[in-house]
Amino acid sequence: MSVLIPASNEEALIGTCLDTVLNSAWSRPETVEILVISNGSTDQTTSKALDYTSAFAEKGWALRVLDRPEGGKLGALNAGDAIARGAIRVYLDADVELTRDLLSDLFHALDVPQARYASGTLELAPSSSWITRAYARIYAQVPFMKTGVPGAGLFAVNAAGRLRWGAFPDIISDDTFVRLSFAPHERVAVDAPYRWPLVEGWRNLVRVRRRQNAGVDEIHKLYPDLMKNDDKPSFPTRDKLKLALRDPLGFAAYSGVALAVRLSPAKTPEWSRGR
Repeated sequence: MSVLIPASNEEALIGTCLDTVLNSAWSRPETVEILVISNGSTDQTTSKALDYTSAFAEKGWALRVLDRPEGGKLGALNAGDAIARGAIRVYLDADVELTRDLLSDLFHALDVPQARYASGTLELAPSSSWITRAYARIYAQVPFMKTGVPGAGLFAVNAAGRLRWGAFPDIISDDTFVRLSFAPHERVAVDAPYRWPLVEGWRNLVRVRRRQNAGVDEIHKLYPDLMKNDDKPSFPTRDKLKLALRDPLGFAAYSGVALAVRLSPAKTPEWSRGR
């Protein structure tokens, strides 16, 4: 198994991410390698990642750190894929925190000859701003997040699954592209959770939601054949009304962000994490 972590100026978060990887329970004989791809970082991301070399060696796992002057997440993923040795590939954002059993569960789900895609059970990290907390309460309850395998911040594929595409294309939404490269029955959600943060504040929520929408639209335009694998469930008006009655503040935040995106679409959407 190879765990690929693209990281651009993530000195504040890469240590926590690697701590949770290092704390993974693992009773299998197979080797795990960790690849941190520092892409265009101008802070201490690279050196902080290198500080974990000995700790991973004591666990019997290899840690390699690539320091790329070029920015861009997709380029980082391609650079990591070019040297990764594991048949199973886990693509992990640097702001994600794993639980102890997640890597083992992913390995078990993907250790099959058929093409498979897998992710963990997503938990939203606590937020510091009231607007993000309100937005998150509804976001966590929309049908796609509750019943699908969204893979936000973390997705994994086996060897047969990785053959579904070559290099990562230069697109906005790599996670959507990979998820839609698999039919619904080929996607597996394992029980072990992981923690993924939403961005903080109204402006960042709008910017990232705009980017998410643009990413889906881009795939619809460039890779229309993938849309046959889109099993996003509907969100009926009656269910929205129930949520609005139960949590009017949360629903106002969630629908307000959606409305702001609809009223002010970006002319040239670009990646932004809002941190």
